[in-house]
Amino acid sequence: MIPEAISVQYDLGSGRTLSMETGRLAKQAGGAVMVRLGDTMVLCTAVLSDTVREEQSFFPLTVDYRENFSSGGKIPGGFIKREGRSNDKEIITSRLVDRAIRPLFPDGFRNPVQVLASVVSADDRNNGDMLACVGASAALLLAGAPFDGPIAEVRIGRINGSFVVNPSLEEVAASDFNLVVAGKPDSILMVEGEMKEVQEEEMLEALQVAHAAIRELCSIQVRLVAAAGAAPPFSYTTVAPRTSVVDQVRTLIGEKVDSHVRAPYQKSTFYDGLRNLRGEAVDMLLDMDPDCDPKEAGAAASCVERDVMRELVLSDQRRIDGRSPQEVRPIWCQAGYLPRVHGSAIFTRGETQVLASVTLGTTRDVQPVDQVFDDQDKRFFLHYEFPPFSTGEVKMLRGASRREVGHGFLAERALQGMLPDMDVFPYTIRVNADVLESNGSSSMASVCSGSMALMDAGVPVRAAVAGVAMGLISDGERSVVLTDILGTEDHLGDMDFKVTGTRKGITACQMDIKIGGLSQELMLDAMVQAREARFHILDMMDLEITESSESMSPYAPRLTHIVIDATLIGALIGPGGKVIKGIQASTGATVEVEERDGKGYVTVSSTDGDSADAAIEMIRSIVTVPEVGDEYEGTVRSLLDFGAILEILPGKEGLLHISELDYGYVEHVTDHVQVGDKVRVRILEIRDGGKIRLSRKALLPEPDGYTPHKPRRRPSGRDRGPSSRRPRGRSGPRGRHK
Repeated sequence: MIPEAISVQYDLGSGRTLSMETGRLAKQAGGAVMVRLGDTMVLCTAVLSDTVREEQSFFPLTVDYRENFSSGGKIPGGFIKREGRSNDKEIITSRLVDRAIRPLFPDGFRNPVQVLASVVSADDRNNGDMLACVGASAALLLAGAPFDGPIAEVRIGRINGSFVVNPSLEEVAASDFNLVVAGKPDSILMVEGEMKEVQEEEMLEALQVAHAAIRELCSIQVRLVAAAGAAPPFSYTTVAPRTSVVDQVRTLIGEKVDSHVRAPYQKSTFYDGLRNLRGEAVDMLLDMDPDCDPKEAGAAASCVERDVMRELVLSDQRRIDGRSPQEVRPIWCQAGYLPRVHGSAIFTRGETQVLASVTLGTTRDVQPVDQVFDDQDKRFFLHYEFPPFSTGEVKMLRGASRREVGHGFLAERALQGMLPDMDVFPYTIRVNADVLESNGSSSMASVCSGSMALMDAGVPVRAAVAGVAMGLISDGERSVVLTDILGTEDHLGDMDFKVTGTRKGITACQMDIKIGGLSQELMLDAMVQAREARFHILDMMDLEITESSESMSPYAPRLTHIVIDATLIGALIGPGGKVIKGIQASTGATVEVEERDGKGYVTVSSTDGDSADAAIEMIRSIVTVPEVGDEYEGTVRSLLDFGAILEILPGKEGLLHISELDYGYVEHVTDHVQVGDKVRVRILEIRDGGKIRLSRKALLPEPDGYTPHKPRRRPSGRDRGPSSRRPRGRSGPRGRHK
């Protein structure tokens, strides 16, 4: 007997319904929910472990979102037909869920938690990523997790000025907003997305629309859990220093910490000093009580440091490096630093430095995309690298971490909208952003260096893009927004809000809020303050480079884009690729052909201008449609009794009749041309079926006294008389005479 499921629904409008179901599948998980929108279904599960690893110093939360190819009726491409490591889309979605739910677990919670979201059915209209967070929240509630939910996540688009909640894949492509917002019924927790140079007030309006939908999605989770019944509350203990120990440490080193954070700032001495004070506090506590826990004492010292630095900002409007809340650290930058790459730039802001390089490639260098909801190849991608030396650490080098993928994707989105269309600039573009120093917002430095490197490479970007990270310190009554935050300010603060854009508007953003009740007015203040900082950074970038270089690197391939009729693609490629391979072999250029929108797009690439010109000339000769009156230098391919066959264009031949070889009577074709000769001719006629008649005579000077010969009219049978008529045979009127 099929068990009955418990389900709830929410009307998204426009005939779309989001439903949530539990009680039928994956019942051994702590919580399991199937979320459905259209024919897209995502199974979300949550499991909590009651075993805590000894010496565990962090919250081991694991979130994995996976898109199974079978869900869309697909088989993975490539040699291996099993889903492999997570692709970038899956990593980004996993991070979106993680960033929304992680802050809602208690401080000091150390039990392992695993949240899995698997797309099990996928249509071609509704993405599965936004369903994952809603399902994860409901699954955690059903599992009885110590989770301050429910939460929900929605995507906001805007089409023709109207905001759309969870737009379809087609609507996202037509939208000037692609904004993901996560939140609770009373507050927004996380924001990430890309926009087309929108204003801060428009951003705030989008957040309001998103929050209204989030409240509704949270309410249906409450209904679902009430109907299904949640598991008993999860039993756990937190790891945190006791208040009495924190107060004791504050008495011992509080004033010393305050004096230290007010001293002139230098990163190495600042953090070394804090470590020394922390060690001093531990030693003093051990002297007072040998049985005290050194780890608890160290954690208590960290709490005191955090409180002192936050109070410095709230009471004195002063930061640990001496800046005011609105001040940006000193900036210097340099374009064209690397001689052999196609474009490069260094951007340094305080103790954060990124070296960006640009590589230009052909359409063969695009990033193939093999995903359930997307198969559009990428022609622009930014790779962010964060080596351990950038923070003075020693670590093993591995593949790109989730953090590196996420930061790179944010910088990529920030620059994407400023790139020219492929018809204007048909290059594949790769930006490498290598972090050389890091103390706060290396992703925003990657945007700045990447923008300058693109201009240095000669990419005709629409405008320069800059980014800045904003922070917030708030105690509920006092709030201070911080511009260009340090790593420590990110750690001890209540908000990390990264905003990128041009002088016209915002192009991308990423925000994590660690407190509830952040007012819309304060959020708008943060965005306006970020705009002022962005303009200042753009001013500093303009001192180094203001527009795209007119010339490209001599080491970059030269691409020429030719648009041809789609019916001529076959002629250009030739049987088995013979024609196009011949062009590449004879010229040394690379020729690529693709069909889009009923047209043929031919790209010729070469670092040598002469070889590119030769290839272009050959291509144009193939795709050119001959017309009457056009003149060509043809090659004699064969001789006939009544004329010669000339190839006037690759694959195009015409007849040069004996009467069109020269003025006067021509007895033998070979008296004038031989096979292989180059002959200048004019097209006289193009008959049905494409047969071409040529003339050499039309291009020769007319002899003196030449009188055009009028051919005699052949007499008809009626003129010939009875004796000239064909006798009739036995086979009938037209039979052969015997």
